[in-house]
Amino acid sequence: MTHTRFAFIKAQGHADIVARALDGFCEVVPKEQVDVFDVPGAFEMPLLARNLAARGGYGAIATAAFVVDGGIYRHDFVAQAVVDGLMCAGLETGIPILPISLIPHQYQETDHHNSTFRADFVEKGREAAHAGLNIAEAHARMGTWSHSK
Repeated sequence: MTHTRFAFIKAQGHADIVARALDGFCEVVPKEQVDVFDVPGAFEMPLLARNLAARGGYGAIATAAFVVDGGIYRHDFVAQAVVDGLMCAGLETGIPILPISLIPHQYQETDHHNSTFRADFVEKGREAAHAGLNIAEAHARMGTWSHSK
Protein backbone atom coordinates (compact mmCIF):
# COMPACT_ATOMS: atom_id res chain seq x y z
CA MET A 1 0.00 0.00 0.00
CA THR A 2 1.36 3.41 -0.95
CA HIS A 3 1.44 6.26 1.54
CA THR A 4 0.19 8.66 -1.10
CA ARG A 5 -2.23 11.34 0.07
CA PHE A 6 -5.45 11.84 -1.80
CA ALA A 7 -7.97 14.67 -1.87
CA PHE A 8 -11.66 13.80 -2.11
CA ILE A 9 -14.10 16.53 -3.18
CA LYS A 10 -17.80 15.84 -2.82
CA ALA A 11 -20.73 17.92 -3.96
CA GLN A 12 -23.46 18.46 -1.37
CA GLY A 13 -26.38 17.95 -3.76
CA HIS A 14 -27.93 14.61 -2.71
CA ALA A 15 -25.21 14.43 -0.04
CA ASP A 16 -26.57 11.19 1.46
CA ILE A 17 -26.03 9.42 -1.87
CA VAL A 18 -22.75 11.13 -2.86
CA ALA A 19 -21.13 10.36 0.51
CA ARG A 20 -21.27 6.66 -0.34
CA ALA A 21 -18.51 7.25 -2.90
CA LEU A 22 -16.21 8.34 -0.08
CA ASP A 23 -17.19 5.20 1.84
CA GLY A 24 -16.15 3.04 -1.12
CA PHE A 25 -12.95 5.05 -1.65
CA CYS A 26 -11.95 4.55 1.98
CA GLU A 27 -12.52 0.79 1.73
CA VAL A 28 -9.43 0.81 -0.52
CA VAL A 29 -7.42 3.81 0.71
CA PRO A 30 -7.10 4.34 4.49
CA LYS A 31 -9.10 7.35 5.71
CA GLU A 32 -5.92 8.77 7.25
CA GLN A 33 -4.57 9.29 3.72
CA VAL A 34 -7.64 11.16 2.46
CA ASP A 35 -8.39 14.87 2.90
CA VAL A 36 -12.10 15.53 2.35
CA PHE A 37 -13.53 18.77 0.96
CA ASP A 38 -17.21 19.63 0.54
CA VAL A 39 -18.51 21.98 -2.16
CA PRO A 40 -22.08 23.19 -2.75
CA GLY A 41 -22.49 21.52 -6.13
CA ALA A 42 -20.78 19.90 -9.08
CA PHE A 43 -19.91 23.23 -10.73
CA GLU A 44 -17.59 24.10 -7.85
CA MET A 45 -15.51 20.92 -8.14
CA PRO A 46 -13.17 21.79 -11.06
CA LEU A 47 -11.80 25.00 -9.53
CA LEU A 48 -11.14 23.42 -6.14
CA ALA A 49 -9.60 20.36 -7.81
CA ARG A 50 -7.28 22.57 -9.84
CA ASN A 51 -6.27 24.62 -6.81
CA LEU A 52 -5.61 21.54 -4.68
CA ALA A 53 -3.61 19.92 -7.48
CA ALA A 54 -1.56 23.08 -8.05
CA ARG A 55 -0.81 23.30 -4.33
CA GLY A 56 0.71 19.84 -4.45
CA GLY A 57 0.84 17.03 -1.96
CA TYR A 58 -1.75 14.75 -3.57
CA GLY A 59 -1.20 11.70 -5.73
CA ALA A 60 -4.69 12.11 -7.17
CA ILE A 61 -7.90 13.98 -6.50
CA ALA A 62 -11.26 12.21 -6.53
CA THR A 63 -14.44 14.19 -7.13
CA ALA A 64 -17.97 12.93 -6.53
CA ALA A 65 -21.29 14.37 -7.64
CA PHE A 66 -24.79 13.17 -8.42
CA VAL A 67 -26.13 15.31 -11.25
CA VAL A 68 -29.87 15.00 -11.83
CA ASP A 69 -32.25 16.90 -14.05
CA GLY A 70 -34.59 19.35 -12.43
CA GLY A 71 -32.27 22.08 -11.24
CA ILE A 72 -31.53 25.44 -12.75
CA TYR A 73 -29.46 23.93 -15.55
CA ARG A 74 -30.04 20.77 -17.57
CA HIS A 75 -28.12 17.86 -16.12
CA ASP A 76 -26.35 17.04 -19.39
CA PHE A 77 -25.00 20.61 -19.63
CA VAL A 78 -23.80 20.53 -16.03
CA ALA A 79 -22.20 17.11 -16.39
CA GLN A 80 -20.33 18.07 -19.57
CA ALA A 81 -19.08 21.36 -18.11
CA VAL A 82 -17.87 19.66 -14.93
CA VAL A 83 -16.12 16.78 -16.69
CA ASP A 84 -14.42 19.20 -19.10
CA GLY A 85 -13.30 21.37 -16.19
CA LEU A 86 -11.93 18.40 -14.27
CA MET A 87 -10.06 17.13 -17.34
CA CYS A 88 -8.52 20.57 -17.87
CA ALA A 89 -7.49 20.75 -14.19
CA GLY A 90 -5.70 17.42 -14.46
CA LEU A 91 -3.98 18.27 -17.72
CA GLU A 92 -2.94 21.71 -16.45
CA THR A 93 -1.45 20.46 -13.20
CA GLY A 94 -0.32 16.94 -14.10
CA ILE A 95 -2.22 15.54 -11.10
CA PRO A 96 -4.84 12.89 -11.95
CA ILE A 97 -8.41 13.99 -11.31
CA LEU A 98 -10.74 11.03 -10.82
CA PRO A 99 -14.40 11.89 -11.50
CA ILE A 100 -17.03 9.83 -9.70
CA SER A 101 -20.24 11.08 -11.21
CA LEU A 102 -23.58 9.51 -11.86
CA ILE A 103 -25.89 11.30 -14.26
CA PRO A 104 -29.12 9.32 -14.46
CA HIS A 105 -31.60 10.07 -17.21
CA GLN A 106 -34.41 9.09 -14.88
CA TYR A 107 -34.27 9.78 -11.15
CA GLN A 108 -37.08 9.77 -8.63
CA GLU A 109 -36.79 10.24 -4.86
CA THR A 110 -37.85 6.67 -4.09
CA ASP A 111 -36.32 4.12 -1.74
CA HIS A 112 -35.49 1.90 -4.71
CA HIS A 113 -33.67 4.62 -6.70
CA ASN A 114 -31.88 5.97 -3.63
CA SER A 115 -30.60 2.56 -2.50
CA THR A 116 -29.55 1.66 -6.05
CA PHE A 117 -27.57 4.87 -6.50
CA ARG A 118 -26.02 4.61 -3.02
CA ALA A 119 -24.69 1.15 -3.93
CA ASP A 120 -23.48 2.43 -7.31
CA PHE A 121 -21.55 5.24 -5.61
CA VAL A 122 -19.84 2.82 -3.21
CA GLU A 123 -18.62 0.78 -6.18
CA LYS A 124 -17.54 3.89 -8.13
CA GLY A 125 -15.62 5.08 -5.06
CA ARG A 126 -13.75 1.77 -4.89
CA GLU A 127 -12.96 1.96 -8.61
CA ALA A 128 -11.62 5.52 -8.27
CA ALA A 129 -9.41 4.52 -5.33
CA HIS A 130 -7.94 1.61 -7.27
CA ALA A 131 -7.33 3.89 -10.25
CA GLY A 132 -5.63 6.48 -8.04
CA LEU A 133 -3.36 3.88 -6.45
CA ASN A 134 -2.49 2.41 -9.85
CA ILE A 135 -1.66 5.83 -11.29
CA ALA A 136 0.49 6.76 -8.29
CA GLU A 137 2.35 3.45 -8.56
CA ALA A 138 2.91 3.83 -12.30
CA HIS A 139 4.31 7.33 -11.90
CA ALA A 140 6.53 6.22 -9.03
CA ARG A 141 7.93 3.34 -11.13
CA MET A 142 8.58 5.68 -14.03
CA GLY A 143 10.13 8.30 -11.78
CA THR A 144 8.33 10.95 -13.82
CA TRP A 145 6.32 12.67 -11.19
CA SER A 146 6.28 13.53 -7.53
CA HIS A 147 3.14 14.43 -5.64
CA SER A 148 4.98 16.05 -2.73
CA LYS A 149 5.74 19.64 -3.69
